[in-house]
Amino acid sequence: MSPELDGGVRVTRRGPVVELLLDNQRRRNALTFPMYEQLAAGCEVADEPGVRAVVLRGAGGLAFAAGTDIRHFADFPTDPEAAGEAGLAYERRVGRVLARLLALRAPLVGVVEGPAFGGGLALAAACDLLLATPDATFGAPIARTLGNCLPAPVVARLADRLGTARTMALLLTAEPLDAATAHTAGFVHRIAEPDELPERIDALLERLVNQAPLTLAALKETERRLSSAAARVDTDDLLRRAYGSADFRAGVAAFLDHRTPRWEGR
Repeated sequence: MSPELDGGVRVTRRGPVVELLLDNQRRRNALTFPMYEQLAAGCEVADEPGVRAVVLRGAGGLAFAAGTDIRHFADFPTDPEAAGEAGLAYERRVGRVLARLLALRAPLVGVVEGPAFGGGLALAAACDLLLATPDATFGAPIARTLGNCLPAPVVARLADRLGTARTMALLLTAEPLDAATAHTAGFVHRIAEPDELPERIDALLERLVNQAPLTLAALKETERRLSSAAARVDTDDLLRRAYGSADFRAGVAAFLDHRTPRWEGR
């Protein structure tokens, strides 16, 4: 049964600033497959001449993005080999979008209110700078909820931004980071109260749009090249195994039924 798709990515340009707004508020801005494609299309607008800064945020002020819409996974094949290939195709699809965000010439500012989980965490990690409200939380609780796996580029990016030990603790324990901890770790650039957030966003964007654009683009590309080596590690076999497992099918079913999965390790 295919999910009833809703939500979208709204792209707005105001002079030198482009905003990419994740809008699926009924599901805490969870990303549907079409939304990923719309996000990639929005990057083309963000790379237009004259754009000096890009903002990525969730609509409604209650969530950045609660991950990928899990309803998509209910349509994965039951055959383990076919399911593994479907999971790999999904991760490659998301990976292309993340790579496109990382390749933006202008600085990408993420504004995180509420949860940035799963795919939302990966999007937050793709940002150059993060502003967050005190209620922001960051996590990928897949070891507790779905039983799938993260690809090497996402783990490498998180390790670059958070540190390896903190990243592994985040993933292995499935315990999210609060905004204060993420700020201490350097993952979040600034924390702002909700009523202060518009002013903080405007101040940061004003600073960015008045910097030398070629310098900023060169710094971003240098960092992207430095971090790309670790991201080339091949983990396709691990992704196939996780997405093809009975545990993953059980995890998806339990998630959609709002119950705790029972893991069997197969």
